[in-house]
Amino acid sequence: MSVHVGEAAKAPDFPTAARQLVANTQLRHNVRHATDVIRNKRGRVVDEMPDWQRLRDAGHEIKEHTLRHLDYYLLQFEEACVRAGGKVHWASDADEANRIIVDIVQSHKETEVIKVKTMTSDETSLNVALHNAGITPYETDLADLIVQLGDDKPSHIVVPALHRNKMEIRKIFLDKMNLSELGDRPEDLTAAARHYLREKFLRVRVGISGANFAIAETGSVCVVESEGNGRMCVSLPQVLISLVGIEKVIPAFADLEVFLQLLPRSATGERMNPYNSLWTGIAAGDGPQELHIVFLDNGRTNVLADSESRETLDCIRCGACLNACPVYRQTGGHAYGSVYGGPIGAILTPQLQSMEHSQSLPYASSLCGACYEVCPVKINIPEI
Repeated sequence: MSVHVGEAAKAPDFPTAARQLVANTQLRHNVRHATDVIRNKRGRVVDEMPDWQRLRDAGHEIKEHTLRHLDYYLLQFEEACVRAGGKVHWASDADEANRIIVDIVQSHKETEVIKVKTMTSDETSLNVALHNAGITPYETDLADLIVQLGDDKPSHIVVPALHRNKMEIRKIFLDKMNLSELGDRPEDLTAAARHYLREKFLRVRVGISGANFAIAETGSVCVVESEGNGRMCVSLPQVLISLVGIEKVIPAFADLEVFLQLLPRSATGERMNPYNSLWTGIAAGDGPQELHIVFLDNGRTNVLADSESRETLDCIRCGACLNACPVYRQTGGHAYGSVYGGPIGAILTPQLQSMEHSQSLPYASSLCGACYEVCPVKINIPEI
């Protein structure tokens, strides 16, 4: 069985990596500034919610219930999705997931794909597998695009290029987009990215997404984002492939009421995500005409079997624990050597790898409890 979690199997231990990154004063400034901005925004929009703690309780209970009955809900999703015209594939590990996706793309004789931000594909090193098969992936999320063009690695669950400032981004765009001039305002950088990506949105016939939620009741997939690139990727291509961790399933459409309040406030300090894309199967003449869902295990059933650490899989990938963590705020995400950084990554990555790698990550903690206080689904990270 091959379990990939980014580069964790090859990464140096946390103390070694952290020592080098703490010495990088520019990186530390970038990380602290970005996390301060998000934390302050989160604080304001959470404080205005009189039922915030009850929402957290509800989110925790829904996720815990789902994990206890995950086999039932996964099969319910498959039945509903197939009934709506979709196809469901099951991948036991990263290599199998990558093979399934490569085979689908090659069956259409395509050599390019556009991608929505998906950490699950980073976990399986999907881009490497696509390149090895002669397929070019284009990241369309602005931060992921910066990471891809800069030959870099993501450093945050929600804001992968958080460790870069605007002048560094400007240089990357000038070099890799073959631009002769480019301003340094955020608006200039965004306009350059939009111009670079627009023709790809209109031309490339295969899209790849992850999923924030997979709804068992209806066989629907939900992706939330702030830029609109995700909406383009899941609606314009003829073929859509969604790589989904098995823990992303929730029982019912009504459960989104809870999570679509918890997630944006925790992740970006917004009251709601500007773009909430939901799709169910296929519809003639509307959107992708072929839909594939690839469910990924990759060590998750091992975590599921451990009653003491099972709640790690409750995570909805908001990144709030990273922004609150005094260790992450000093080192940034690269010190963790995994696509999943910060407090949640410190407990998730070793578990996904059956404790074979990343054994120093749980020590990347002050045990102050700040991560538990901000977690929207009440994962008790310090105790785990």
